Amino acid sequence: MSEGIETITYPVKDLARAKALFGALLGVEPYADESYYVGFRPGGPEVGLDPNGHAKGLTGPIPYWRVTDIRTSLAGLLDAGAELLKDVHDVGGGKLIASVKDADGNLVGLVQAP
Repeated sequence: MSEGIETITYPVKDLARAKALFGALLGVEPYADESYYVGFRPGGPEVGLDPNGHAKGLTGPIPYWRVTDIRTSLAGLLDAGAELLKDVHDVGGGKLIASVKDADGNLVGLVQAP
């Protein structure tokens, strides 16, 4: 069961330009500013910029839904007909993510806090 959207990640080709655009849109400075990820916390879901997203097959933004048991949630999505894009993996500090694509090509991410 989902607890809501935690993060929306955008694949970007020009990280500097995307960082300037989203900084202007959100009105906040990034809390994470690395060559592999820029993250903003504007008061709602985190907004992330992934300069490697296109290389990972992302064609647009991916919402990451917060769940308490990522493996059970992922299995439920796969049983419901989703296609696995990225299996459960740790992105640092015990934070787990996974992603799928639905029958219409929409991307759905899952995230479990440590």
